[in-house]
Amino acid sequence: MSFMFYDLIFLAAFTLFVVSFLYTRRKNLKREGPMFLYRTQIGMKIIEYIGEKHKKLLHWLEYVVITAGYFLMAASIASIGYVVYVFVKMPEFFKVAKIPPIAPLIPYIGEIFNADYLPPFYFTYWIVVLAITAIFHEFFHGIFAKKNNVKIRSTGFAFLGPFLGAFVEQDEKQMKKLKFKGQVSILAAGSFANLLLTLIFLVIIVLFSIFAFAPAGANFNYYPVAKISVSDVSYINGTLFSINLDGGINLTEITANNKTYFAEPDSLKKNLSEMIIFEDSPALRAGVLGIVTEFYGKKINTPEDLRNELEMKNPGDEVSIKFLVNKNEKESRIILGARPDNSSKAYLGVANLNVQSSGIFGKIRKAISFFREPNTYYAPKGSEELVIFIYNLLWWIILINLSVALFNMLPVGIFDGGRVFYLTVLKITKSKKMAQRSYSLVTYLFIAIFALLTIMWLASYFMK
Repeated sequence: MSFMFYDLIFLAAFTLFVVSFLYTRRKNLKREGPMFLYRTQIGMKIIEYIGEKHKKLLHWLEYVVITAGYFLMAASIASIGYVVYVFVKMPEFFKVAKIPPIAPLIPYIGEIFNADYLPPFYFTYWIVVLAITAIFHEFFHGIFAKKNNVKIRSTGFAFLGPFLGAFVEQDEKQMKKLKFKGQVSILAAGSFANLLLTLIFLVIIVLFSIFAFAPAGANFNYYPVAKISVSDVSYINGTLFSINLDGGINLTEITANNKTYFAEPDSLKKNLSEMIIFEDSPALRAGVLGIVTEFYGKKINTPEDLRNELEMKNPGDEVSIKFLVNKNEKESRIILGARPDNSSKAYLGVANLNVQSSGIFGKIRKAISFFREPNTYYAPKGSEELVIFIYNLLWWIILINLSVALFNMLPVGIFDGGRVFYLTVLKITKSKKMAQRSYSLVTYLFIAIFALLTIMWLASYFMK
């Protein structure tokens, strides 16, 4: 039985617990705007101890926190700019990425949007990641507030519909009386905590990967493609054959410029001046696609292993290939072809479509997987389910902490970065009017960008 079954039971049990908990303590539940706040004194002694007993260390750390805050603000603006550039220049990325450019953090986000390049995001992950991310974020706000002699009124939990959060409530009047450095350090401390957690868990996931995984195959998920003009097509043979993969792929043979190509039938229905189709290759005709684990009796651990084995073969040689498709092992015998660029070299004809690096989630995933060889399948050592469960949890902790660190420092009114931006303009111009206008302008600008990206994604989603 899959873990999802137990995860959904945990989701139901947790929901009932929260509803019961809030109902029996409804007198302590206060509504502020769209949120409900449940105030407690949890963690107050820890915040006060660190903030008061380590003021010298925190004094020097303030400079690091402020520097990191401005770095994260610049990085967040650059990230949004990059997303806008990619999706405006290449709208087809909306269909590849599948997830909205600005997506809420909800369990099963990959399954909801059919983004199969993301690992599962179980409710269990959601609770653990939320606790780590929110608690450290808010505690760092509180610690630097206490260091600057700002009173901490309470800690607690925030509820916005099904979304949960944590908060540390400081005396806003005292905070606004602080000098520029004190206010900015308190505001940037939360994102600094998330950046610090990102780095810590990045080290953990690298060490975990080294000891818990081993390279065990060359991963290929596509075939070489080519572009041809519709006017060059001289022959179409209807549905020629089905590639022998799980689910099957029907292909149509096309002749253009005296060469053979293949295309999925649906792609031929589109009225395009230029078609993107598959080149003819031995791997395509044999239906080899997935994780190549063995080539002519030799174990394949990486794409480089496969390339080295191909170098020792000649066009026309018959070889056996073992490969995995959805964890099912298959075996095919293939007569190798000749490479298009060098007819004396053996040719298999497999490729990769790197959808995992598309969109903001994919870019971050690619960046934090730098320690793994690209297109290499890593097999877990020991219990496969447990190893993958832990690895994916670590991966989500890194992804979400980095995302929170970046987005929280955007110069937008609802984020800490908005207030930092306002204070910075005020510090430079000495004009509250100029600071307020700049703050409002930038906030509305980013809201407009988010709205535009959402509209473009919706248009792409419903036009599929």
